[in-house]
Amino acid sequence: MNNTSKIPILITFLLFPIISIAQETVEFQRNKELKRVPCVYMRGGTSKGPFFDRRDLPKNKKERDAILLTVMGSPDPHQIDGLGTVATVTSKVVMAEPSTRPNIDVDYLFAQVDIENPIVDTLPPCGNMMAGVGPFAIEKGWVKATIPETRIRIYNINTNSVIEELVQTPNGVVEYKGNARIDGVPGTAAPVILNLSDQVGGKTGKQFPTGKPKEIINGIEVSILDAGSLMVLMKAKDLGLKGDENHAFFEANTELMKKMEDIRLEAGLRAGMGDVSGSVLPKIGILSSPKDEKHNIQSLYFTPKTLHPSHAVTGAICVGTALKLKGTVANEVGRENGQLREFVIIEHPAGVIEVNIEMKTTDNGLLLDKAGTLRTVRKIMDGYVYY
Repeated sequence: MNNTSKIPILITFLLFPIISIAQETVEFQRNKELKRVPCVYMRGGTSKGPFFDRRDLPKNKKERDAILLTVMGSPDPHQIDGLGTVATVTSKVVMAEPSTRPNIDVDYLFAQVDIENPIVDTLPPCGNMMAGVGPFAIEKGWVKATIPETRIRIYNINTNSVIEELVQTPNGVVEYKGNARIDGVPGTAAPVILNLSDQVGGKTGKQFPTGKPKEIINGIEVSILDAGSLMVLMKAKDLGLKGDENHAFFEANTELMKKMEDIRLEAGLRAGMGDVSGSVLPKIGILSSPKDEKHNIQSLYFTPKTLHPSHAVTGAICVGTALKLKGTVANEVGRENGQLREFVIIEHPAGVIEVNIEMKTTDNGLLLDKAGTLRTVRKIMDGYVYY
């Protein structure tokens, strides 16, 4: 064999590692191909996030949560690689599907996706995002629209409660545009009415998980209440606050935030929730007298480690319920009409939130019977999200 005939063999020998690497790269890329899932991105009340057909996600919780973390870009303080926009109120997910329960149209599961930690928390509810479930279900074809509005019964898996939602459908389709305005959202939109029942004891089984309207934790008087949401309520003055401090104030006062978090952790233990360091429940509410004499109470709502820019619906239900109950810190700083039903107006950093609170008399005292509020919704995007 002459030298010329050896050249192809030599070239093949030299190229073999390159060819092998290329083949491995193609195989690696094939295994790493992006997958996608249908998703509608919506604003619900003062929150926003992706809405999914629950059946499009894995039933296995670990697999499902891994997808949701990727979708939102967590954990990362900038959420640069996902749909999250670096705020607790915009790092939320809705998973819904047609219900097989009697007299229920839709089952709804909410998830709070942590921004900096790989945590997907399905313990808390979210009344703001809940407002988008009705329009989402109608557009999915799960509920037939009626004229001029469509009534939808929703089962909240997070709290084992039922929500009746009234969505505007004047032409047999969801109407998003309208004249309703809520504080914390620019502009106006069509109203979505939420009527909530079975809001007591969603996480602990009791309105007062410890059996007390008020107790002391680390020298601070608190009320631990499970109505709408599980919260630990405190008076602003007991923390040396006026009650109208802003986000920047709390962000700068790390010692105060640590004190509040220690109280929250102890409240979680007393409520029977165990170690809540990895959960957003219980939420914190710092309460004070309203600035406007026509309003009932002022509330700073925490999510729980940052100040909410406005207020959660479920948190407003909890604060409104506490206001109606003698002996709570809310009842001591707010004003109420002494009747079973009241349209409670709660001041918050962005304005006010209004909730209709209806109590009922029982052998054990007053108990929350129903709650209602008005929210607005906007459909922002419809398509696929990749993970």
